[in-house]
Amino acid sequence: MKRNLALMLVGFAAYAVALVFSQKLLQAGPHGATARILLSLAPMLPAVFICGVIIRTIRHLDEMQRKLQFEALAFAFAGTALLTFGYGFLEGAGLPTLSMFVVWPLMAALWVIGTVIGRIRYG
Repeated sequence: MKRNLALMLVGFAAYAVALVFSQKLLQAGPHGATARILLSLAPMLPAVFICGVIIRTIRHLDEMQRKLQFEALAFAFAGTALLTFGYGFLEGAGLPTLSMFVVWPLMAALWVIGTVIGRIRYG
């Protein structure tokens, strides 16, 4: 478990570096569309690594912990879908448009809430 935590921290550090690096280079203004696209997507490489670490961690959990994480992720998935879909209707009523960058923090927050609810329920 400590190894997976260390890998996760490495992934987050790499993500932060890639994000800052790509944003600085984009501000410098590369001229080609392909270069801008690749620079914009550069932070996704560490993000994919982080997802792999999460999947690996869940695979190594015991059955009860896997069940808890599955239910927490289902809660996060459904909650994110309902909240973002509902907010889409509110945008039609004049509320400001939200960036897609809001989706992941929302899903992560709901995953944490789902995990806490699961621990209380099964604890």
